[in-house]
Amino acid sequence: MLLAIDTSAGTSVAVVDRDRGVIAERTEADTMRHAEVIGELIEAVLAESGVPVSALSGVVAGMGPGPFTGLRVGIAAAKAFAFGAGKPLVPVVSHDAVAFERYGAGTLGDLLVVTDARRKELYWSAYSGVDEHGIPVRLDGPGLTKPDDLPHAGMTRFDASTVSAGALGMIAELRYANGLSFDADEPLYLRSPDVTLSSGPKRVSA
Repeated sequence: MLLAIDTSAGTSVAVVDRDRGVIAERTEADTMRHAEVIGELIEAVLAESGVPVSALSGVVAGMGPGPFTGLRVGIAAAKAFAFGAGKPLVPVVSHDAVAFERYGAGTLGDLLVVTDARRKELYWSAYSGVDEHGIPVRLDGPGLTKPDDLPHAGMTRFDASTVSAGALGMIAELRYANGLSFDADEPLYLRSPDVTLSSGPKRVSA
């Protein structure tokens, strides 16, 4: 069983199992309250699922793409929980979870997953379908672009306001079960944070 956390869009937390599926999931769509709700959601899904921390085999972290401030809250929470529980961290690209749900709902063929990057920009990832294990096959991306420059115009487009931690966790379960590799442990901010480092102390004149 896995605890899965994603804050690339809203905030989503779930407990999943390869055989039982999504056991418990809570989602908060507000993109400005990641830090306020993440602890409550983790506590809620663990209580609802009845799964003790000792029974978890790992902690899944959605690696984005996502805005810097929100995304780092979920990754930091996942890493802290994994460290405290003595469990491995399992990184998964967040857009893969959206594609997983869309294909599971009957979408066929090429799919373009789009999420809000703020600053009048969009994050995107392109998929061709699912492999023999049911895992989405990413053709291109993740990328960052202005709305007018969005690539793959011929693909079916899906704009996601949230990312399901349950779907994220099931992808991790499928990859583990089939001996497949996980994504890199590297946040996909795709641009620099708003805060910039100082170039040095300012000269003060008398």
